[in-house]
Amino acid sequence: MREAQTLLLDKIRKHGEVVGEIIKVDHILNHKVSGKLIKAIGQDIAEHFKDTEVDIILTVEASGIPPAQTVAFFMNKDYIFAKKKNPVTMKYYFSAESFSFTKNEHTTLYVSKEVLKKGDKVLFVDDFYAKGNTLNAIKNIIEQAEAELVGCAVIIDKMNTNGIHSILTMDELKAGMDK
Repeated sequence: MREAQTLLLDKIRKHGEVVGEIIKVDHILNHKVSGKLIKAIGQDIAEHFKDTEVDIILTVEASGIPPAQTVAFFMNKDYIFAKKKNPVTMKYYFSAESFSFTKNEHTTLYVSKEVLKKGDKVLFVDDFYAKGNTLNAIKNIIEQAEAELVGCAVIIDKMNTNGIHSILTMDELKAGMDK
């Protein structure tokens, strides 16, 4: 097992909970963030994409920010987070709708046209991949910008999806919880 996988699994065993498809990680990832764990996650993702040409890292506020920021640090790249509210200062933007099953609500994501440019090679980093709604919204925004999605990474992939780099899949998590 990779270091990030081992740390994540250990932390979920100690401080988290898995109930069906819901993974409670409030004490390690999406409310209180473990510095040691997020550093290992950032290193793992950066290492996986080290040979990929990346101009910018893109995520969604709020839980996607810690992993994206850490990956950006290790790759020496900037990052953008799609906002869930359109501030008055953002006059020109790309937008797409996403549905959160955890929150049971539709959200429109916004990215300023000033920060995502035509031709940008984008690495998408997020906390979870569940049903693909967030990724589809991000793909829509990237397409509007005439940029290119060059990779996707998440901390936990609930669907065991091909083409997405993850620290743990749901199958690996469930198997690890039984040990």
